[in-house]
Amino acid sequence: MAIARPIRVLGLVAVGLWIFFLYQIFGGERIELGPGDTLDQIERDPQLDPSGEPEGVLWRADQGYAPGDNSQRINATLLSLVRNSELQGMIQAMRDLERTWNSKFNYPWTFFNDEPFTEEFKRKTQAETKAECRYELIPKEHWDMPSWIDKELFDESAKILKENDIQYASMVSYHQMCRWNSGLFYKHPALANTQFYWRVEPKVHFFCDVDYDVFRYMADRNKTYGFTINLYDAPQSIPTLWPETMKFLAQHPEYIHDNNAMNWLSDSARRPDHNKKANGYSTCHFWSNFEIADMSFWRSQAYEDYFNHLDRAGGFFYERWGDAPVHSIALGLFEDSSKIHWFRDIGYQHIPYFNCPNSPKCKGCQAGRFTDGESWLMKEDCRPNWFKYVGMG
Repeated sequence: MAIARPIRVLGLVAVGLWIFFLYQIFGGERIELGPGDTLDQIERDPQLDPSGEPEGVLWRADQGYAPGDNSQRINATLLSLVRNSELQGMIQAMRDLERTWNSKFNYPWTFFNDEPFTEEFKRKTQAETKAECRYELIPKEHWDMPSWIDKELFDESAKILKENDIQYASMVSYHQMCRWNSGLFYKHPALANTQFYWRVEPKVHFFCDVDYDVFRYMADRNKTYGFTINLYDAPQSIPTLWPETMKFLAQHPEYIHDNNAMNWLSDSARRPDHNKKANGYSTCHFWSNFEIADMSFWRSQAYEDYFNHLDRAGGFFYERWGDAPVHSIALGLFEDSSKIHWFRDIGYQHIPYFNCPNSPKCKGCQAGRFTDGESWLMKEDCRPNWFKYVGMG
């Protein structure tokens, strides 16, 4: 009997350790989860895996998901806002995306510029793809500083932003770009009859072979927005964006979706300094230099009213409201969060951040790597918050 008691105690300890192990694997808070942490969660997207799911039949060629000219086409385009001087960076990005994806589907490219494209730009970009290339000029009324913006106040505000180390603060063109990307690009006549787009910027990299039509995936799964990287913004660049958003919500509570991502937008636990400086906004946002989206959302009454409210408030010029936080806040408030998709299987880099899947289809990036910059940049990753509050869908 004296021996039995220690054995029972050891048995209870073993059971307790086993329960703790299971809890660590299947339960508890997963806030620190990042790309590449586990093969079963990161190597493939279960929603795109044909094994074990009825939806897998959508991968069959006769369903339009397989590569080739016979795939069923979606009303979509690859979209780039680019200068003539960025030609080489654009060519590099095109080569990556054509090699890994678009050469299999041949979706058109639509290039936008506030100045006419040169013949050299047209010739050399068209040479990188078999798909149609379209070259569009942005109307002056969509690009110029709006009439209600006070230029002297803009200059004074730019000085303050610069003193706070806010990048591009004094560049009028950068503010114009953020405003155009936020609420005007989808109004261009060239996109009037287009529904989906994949935004591609110069100098970005794509690392993974993607063998399915991402636009078909978005349409068939009723997804509104797709992202790869999710970051914290510089709170000094957007101090009144959240207060203005709260003013708008007070006027239009009907626009808030029942399944919103407010917790992700307002979280203060992980970066309380950001939440405080941004007056209640976590500053988490989808890094919009990569986005695959349905323009029906931007064309909705909710988003149109929201953008007009922000535009009149002047923060695109008096502060540095980027299209990334503006898009992200609108999606987090007005859209069903289950319609926002993390493209974990698309390897992507925009300096200095990566989305690098743990997959044999990826070459040229280190699995799970988030940044090639200083170690402090690791804390800028807001994907763990998205996974915590919304999930990996």
